[in-house]
Amino acid sequence: MAARPTVVVLAAGRSSRFGVGHHKLAQPLGETTVLAQTLANAIATHLRTVVVTIAAFVDVARSSVAARDVVVLPEVGSDGGSQLGMGASIAAGVGASPDSSGWLVLPGDMPMIQPATVLAVANALEHHPIAFAQFRARRGHPVGFAAELYPELTALSGDEGARRIVARYPAFPVELDDAGILVDIDTEGDLEALRRSVAAARFGGGDWSAASTF
Repeated sequence: MAARPTVVVLAAGRSSRFGVGHHKLAQPLGETTVLAQTLANAIATHLRTVVVTIAAFVDVARSSVAARDVVVLPEVGSDGGSQLGMGASIAAGVGASPDSSGWLVLPGDMPMIQPATVLAVANALEHHPIAFAQFRARRGHPVGFAAELYPELTALSGDEGARRIVARYPAFPVELDDAGILVDIDTEGDLEALRRSVAAARFGGGDWSAASTF
């Protein structure tokens, strides 16, 4: 079977802007949690999903994907995690799936991105070194990277992410009708706004994004 892209879910951040003593990824969202919903959407693509996380979310990750696809990092700011961040998380996830034809980087705090969106970006990697989801001309996630960028992705470190790589190569926008590509949860206010939007859509039988304030 030909290699396919891998979804790399980033779930190892500190959640520093959320409420003290609470991690955003563990917060309830409907009948599930923020991270569990993100993982469910990733798994629904039927692409391999690798979760880069910290000890607090190992059980959630392993209940969704194979143990070999859970990469556990020290928490940022801990003795072992002082040099970690988004860049290091991307490198770890990509390094755990070296035989993939590309990688879709999906932050764990973006639970509204639809599986079809992830697949559309994955398909674009057949013709472009980098592709990203776009909604009404606004750039969002996931961001996809083709296999040729493996050496640069695995060399990432710290918290800068892949911005320098994106700046060096042509990046193809995949225009999609999915407002979820712009919805990340950084604060308690973000989460409450999302909950209200989802509740309003369910009550009215409509699209949650139409009621969204994002």
